[in-house]
Amino acid sequence: MPTPSSISSADIQTWYIEADAARGAGDIATAQALVERILAHDPGRAGARYLRGLLALDLNQLKVAQIWIERAIEVLAHPDFYTTLCLVQLKLNALTSATQTARQGLALQPDSTTLHYYEGAALFAQGLIDEAALSYGKLLELEPDHAQAHANMGVVARVLGELDEAEWHLRRAMVLAPDDRSAHAHLGPVLLAAGRYEEAWPWFEERWANFISPEGRPAPRARPQIPLPQWKGEDPDAARHAQRESATGSRLLVISEQGHGDSLQFVRYLPLALERFSRVGYVCRPALRRLYEQSLCMRWPGLVLVDAETADLDDWDWHCPLMSLPMAFGTRLDTIPAAMPYLYADPKGAASWRAKLAALPNPELPRVGVIWAGGHSGMMEDKMRSLTPEQIAPLLALPHIRWVSLQKTEDATKRPNGAMRANLTDWMGEVMDFADTAALIENLDLVISVDTSVAHLAAAMGKPVWLLNRFAGCWRWLRDRDDSPWYPTVRLFTQRKRGDWDEVLTRVAAALQERFVPQDGRAAR
Repeated sequence: MPTPSSISSADIQTWYIEADAARGAGDIATAQALVERILAHDPGRAGARYLRGLLALDLNQLKVAQIWIERAIEVLAHPDFYTTLCLVQLKLNALTSATQTARQGLALQPDSTTLHYYEGAALFAQGLIDEAALSYGKLLELEPDHAQAHANMGVVARVLGELDEAEWHLRRAMVLAPDDRSAHAHLGPVLLAAGRYEEAWPWFEERWANFISPEGRPAPRARPQIPLPQWKGEDPDAARHAQRESATGSRLLVISEQGHGDSLQFVRYLPLALERFSRVGYVCRPALRRLYEQSLCMRWPGLVLVDAETADLDDWDWHCPLMSLPMAFGTRLDTIPAAMPYLYADPKGAASWRAKLAALPNPELPRVGVIWAGGHSGMMEDKMRSLTPEQIAPLLALPHIRWVSLQKTEDATKRPNGAMRANLTDWMGEVMDFADTAALIENLDLVISVDTSVAHLAAAMGKPVWLLNRFAGCWRWLRDRDDSPWYPTVRLFTQRKRGDWDEVLTRVAAALQERFVPQDGRAAR
């Protein structure tokens, strides 16, 4: 072992090479010991600081990795350092910092496709869609066949409302990287938004890959692994008979997925499935159980709710994810099962809310439920679909309306503020599940909602719903229309300019004045 005084630059370089080799071989402990030895003798060595950060990244110690790579940059502003630091910041969801880091790195290396890619990912996650499009565009100028850039550009184009461009980029990504499921997954919603349902549903089966990691790469979730055949529309009893099994009535287990709104929209297919199966089970989440018991199970013998933890697969012959049922039934725009209502309020619960509303001043005023924000704080799409309390407050100041809150959230920034409370009846603290919400909605004349689960609930109950729809919104609302083939009572108020809620609310206010002409000078306060 050399003495401290005899350590040379060559020794340190040898340790560095050995540390890098150990890391490459997966021997993190040895690599880390060597790096610590280097830093003990030469604490200002940029390469050792950077390698220390890489080792922390290997161990998913993101904060530690960030510190060491920043220390490396203090000594040497190298493009590779900025590239890795940007990746770490993306993983930490430090999006503003990641954008700044990417741009600092690009100032040193303008042709870095990785930095352009990371910059686009950071900008997109912040909702800066136009800037993200520029980043991916520059990347594709440098590397026209960058498959994941095409896939991400397809997503950007969809958010910009450019469905044809989105489809082109996604199909190009699929040609360049046939095994990359993320492009397949994103193509489904693009085709659905265009109303091309028959073509879209098979692509929509790839939706489990339709999730993006913080650094902008596909991060597919696991498709539910059920050891039963998936029903795709065939005659279930004939299929079982061909397999020499009993054909006395097949049983279908439907798997819940994604959000509450998706469940509320697609449970309409469960009674239809009972026309093909002797028994249909639905894996139901607790917040929806009481609503579905009273709305579906009591009306449709043979339809049962099961808990995921206790489902016995021996009781079932087939399975189907809930949002695969439209494909199984060959749903087209003109065959959407849109008979309303298919969800109902509990009469006793509705009567209880009715009594409370009747006890308020001016009980004859029209009752309008309102929900201004979604329930997934922090997600880019939630930011795009939601209004702030400050944005919705002027609408609630309109007189001659009894405004009733349907906003249920743990996010303090989405709760009613002081300016709203004077105009808003808010009993959501008493609401425990969707059955309670349905009972309250039963007593309302209209629901005004952003694109969230309450809008689906009210529409499925046959209530008039005015949907505050973001620019180029969810595929289910299609494009360039103010109605919905899924819900006859829904009226869409869609942003004409991305992010502009003021113009939308101006139209809503005018429509409210047309719908509810004041009978006298009284206002709800």
